Amino acid sequence: MTKQPPNSGKPWTSKDHSQLKDLARGNTPTRVIGLKMGRTPAAVSNQASKDGVSLKPTNQSPYNRKPK
Repeated sequence: MTKQPPNSGKPWTSKDHSQLKDLARGNTPTRVIGLKMGRTPAAVSNQASKDGVSLKPTNQSPYNRKPK
């Protein structure tokens, strides 16, 4: 059996929601957000979807294109 994160199964608080939004704004990867918040990456992605928070990085060019 794998070890469960500390907050696994616990309800999300308003502090958790604001921390998720702040970390997403800072282009933090989903896996790292999960580690910082004590949740699984799947839980982070599901909650972000419910809150309308985008986890896509904003500082990368699409398809690895570099400007000419």
